[in-house]
Amino acid sequence: MIRSIVSSAVAGLAGFAATKAVLASRLRTDRSVVRTNHAGGEVSLIEGPAVTAGLLAGGLLIEDPRQRAATLLVTGTAGALGAVDDFCESGSSKGLRGHLSALARGEITTGAIKIIGIPAASIAAALILRTGTRRTGLFGLARPDEAASWAGRACDIVVTGGVIAGSANLFNLLDLRPGRSLKAGLTTLALTDHVRAVSWAPSAAIAGAAAAAAPDDLAGATMLGDTGANAVGAAIGTILAETADPARRRVILAVLAGLTLASEKVSFTSVIESTPGLREIDSFGRGDV
Repeated sequence: MIRSIVSSAVAGLAGFAATKAVLASRLRTDRSVVRTNHAGGEVSLIEGPAVTAGLLAGGLLIEDPRQRAATLLVTGTAGALGAVDDFCESGSSKGLRGHLSALARGEITTGAIKIIGIPAASIAAALILRTGTRRTGLFGLARPDEAASWAGRACDIVVTGGVIAGSANLFNLLDLRPGRSLKAGLTTLALTDHVRAVSWAPSAAIAGAAAAAAPDDLAGATMLGDTGANAVGAAIGTILAETADPARRRVILAVLAGLTLASEKVSFTSVIESTPGLREIDSFGRGDV
């Protein structure tokens, strides 16, 4: 297992570094990858595709075939649809409500494509993870969640997909300050129950890519954008869905849904900056960027 963890971390880091080097060389003078951040400074979006590449490289080394397929599916889809929103953005709608309202008017925005596409990929990944007998427990007995009724399993597939899609969306909502999404991701992984070995390799891949991305992200030189934040969130959501039992998955989904709805009314940045502890963690390593 140690070899798998190290290999995944190295793959995540190497995939990020190689992709970023290629993009930086080819897009050195391309203004289409430059955005203005919260402080009015210029920041590059190349970090997002590079992080996604690192996650995919690390994901290829996940030993369990179903988890590998599910992780690659949602990470790749979330990153690709995030890239569409980053580089081909259409419409002026913002937020979940804005994109859904635009969709109701018959206007298909790049954000709406993401709102439809990422949950669809997440449900597909949940079907991969939850259908059939993948792994047996002690003495060859099926895990409790594998012995559930058809209706219960169908419900769990929906909940699992919701956890993955909700996580992808939440990490995108957090990507409003340098390093915030990466810190939230690493903190989530640190607090995740890693009793089951399925979580170690994918967590290592995320950690490797995040470690490589952190210096420029914290310096405000690059940012995850929708591409990287959605990909990181989807990868973490897959881990959460795999390490939690059905009851905990329902709790996680409720929390994610609550935070998403709250984001329509409350500024996460205002809450973080007004909360001792969170404020210091959020600003750590960032200086005055």
